[in-house]
Amino acid sequence: MRPVLSALALLLALTAPARAAEVEKCPDMVAGGPTLMKAALAADKVRLTFVGHSTFLIETPGGVTAVTDYNDYVHASVVPDVATMNKAHSTHNSVHPDPKIKHLLKGWGDDGKAANWDITEGDLRVRNVPTNIRDWAGGTEYDGNSIFVFEAAGLCIAHLGHLHHRLTPDHLQQLRHIDVLLAPVDGSYTLGAAGMIETMATIRAPLTIPMHIFGPTTLERFLALAREKFEVKFEGARFVEVSRASLPRKQTVLVLEGR
Repeated sequence: MRPVLSALALLLALTAPARAAEVEKCPDMVAGGPTLMKAALAADKVRLTFVGHSTFLIETPGGVTAVTDYNDYVHASVVPDVATMNKAHSTHNSVHPDPKIKHLLKGWGDDGKAANWDITEGDLRVRNVPTNIRDWAGGTEYDGNSIFVFEAAGLCIAHLGHLHHRLTPDHLQQLRHIDVLLAPVDGSYTLGAAGMIETMATIRAPLTIPMHIFGPTTLERFLALAREKFEVKFEGARFVEVSRASLPRKQTVLVLEGR
């Protein structure tokens, strides 16, 4: 019997590392957010991954990472170089940000002053355009939200945050040209669906990616309006790689997987 046991022990010893490796292939099962893609990006491409709610992971060709609406509930599985936050709800900001984040950018100001950011990390530039939000009493909190603009690889990507109102000519002038728009489409907690469609048409970004979706019914209600003016496509994945050359000629809404 001993030779049989030895052979079995040898078999287990040989297969144990392989089994451990199989388990390690899915470290994201507990973390809940998409892992950082390992493949290098071409010099003209930016990768956008929809982590969930209003959080995106943005990766540049130079390896810089940014996370939008960084919060304590929905997490990318990397510590970003840059994290942006907005004030409206706890799912848009963090009270316990990772201390290893190099640049933590609040979208609201202090002492009655608007947030004012314009930072560069590697091949990524991040700046903001302040907007207003409704306060809990139904009034207006001026400059309580920011549209953050991420510039990399010749692209300008705008995350509208928790936008509550249509944009003024001054906002549009500060935004300048936008290639990719990350837009909340819930139609209730943020700007109404018709107002969001109007905002998208005004900004004229070739590509809009929905966020702040709150389920398939809400998404389809938004897409029904969007189809009247824009192309609508489904990526079938949580991420997309975008370059200036790949931008659609007609304004397009691209739906990523996730909610």
